[in-house]
Amino acid sequence: MAARSQAKKLDSEGLWEYALRALGQRAHSASQVKQKLLRRALSPSDVAAVMAKLREYGLTDDKKFSEAFAAARLHNQGFGRFRVLRDLQSKRIARNVADQAIEKTFSGTDEPTLIQRFLERKYRGKDLAAFLKEEKNLASAYRKLRLAGFTSNGSFSVLKRYTNSAQNWTEPAEEESDS
Repeated sequence: MAARSQAKKLDSEGLWEYALRALGQRAHSASQVKQKLLRRALSPSDVAAVMAKLREYGLTDDKKFSEAFAAARLHNQGFGRFRVLRDLQSKRIARNVADQAIEKTFSGTDEPTLIQRFLERKYRGKDLAAFLKEEKNLASAYRKLRLAGFTSNGSFSVLKRYTNSAQNWTEPAEEESDS
């Protein structure tokens, strides 16, 4: 198998075109664009100039990016606020910008309704009440809900609708972390 050759290093004009192509394919945070440009740049000063030009044209706005990203994760994948926050942080969005986007996106949403939809989608075609009677399935559903970014209390309250064995679980104090 042939080794992959190094990507051609680009000057300022080449970086500009590369950035426009990358942003034309999908949205990126400013930090992601900068990392892409640094890998291809002849000179770091060229990256600074291109980033300034992108900001000037409004093509790298982390606030708009994070709001659009959060809305897409909520409406398309049905994730909870903690998963969306974690995903935004992985894209190197500043914490305060991410928090504002999450607050704006999730204001007015009902977490139990989101959890209910998430469970129905994940366990499509199954009788949830019968499926969740088995403790291993119940524990698995709880883990999925937590990974999807829903709170412990919200997850417990919805799971209790389906099975009495969830009644025996002791609910932990709400310890939502940033991770």
